[in-house]
Amino acid sequence: MNGFERRTKENKERVLKSAFELMNASADGNITIDDVVKHSNVGKTTIFKYFGSKDNLIHEVYKYILDDLIKKAEEVMDESKSFEDILSTLAQNKIDFLSKINSNFYSKMMKYITQKDEDGLSLVMEKYAQNNYNMMLDFFHRGRKEGKIDLKYSDEFLLLYFQAFVEGLSNPKIYEKAKYYTEEWTEMLIKGIAPNNVFGDRIF
Repeated sequence: MNGFERRTKENKERVLKSAFELMNASADGNITIDDVVKHSNVGKTTIFKYFGSKDNLIHEVYKYILDDLIKKAEEVMDESKSFEDILSTLAQNKIDFLSKINSNFYSKMMKYITQKDEDGLSLVMEKYAQNNYNMMLDFFHRGRKEGKIDLKYSDEFLLLYFQAFVEGLSNPKIYEKAKYYTEEWTEMLIKGIAPNNVFGDRIF
């Protein structure tokens, strides 16, 4: 990558970060290009050259956030840590992210990535969901091999269990109190899918 390409990449990322910060801070999620120009210190002409339009910039922000989430999850997966530590870190990273973003921004992002084209295919969600799905499945399969996950639980249940746990804790009203019990929540998350002989007999 030469100097011009590096500067272009850095400018694009600065614009995307600035647009996200403005969208996340806005009550209704609306922004103007002039706001982005001031916040990013990148010229309006350059921004339109990179992204074409405000709508396209907003869509690129959503993709940027999703790509960043996947990248961070992959980095955690690559670490030489125990199954329990990785599961805890994945959950905490997602909870931290969801607790810091505006509900309006999240709602609009989810509406965009699940929007379907004329062929009935999602514009973005297919790629994101498939990457996330495959990554988590590989992780849960590892957990089964290591005897950390009860074999009676299906892949679909495990994915829903993790999603429900994370999104429930990320609710602002819950998170403010729950964040002081990170170790306890992690323990409950792991115990919930562990075989009986790991933590003793469960009582239901």
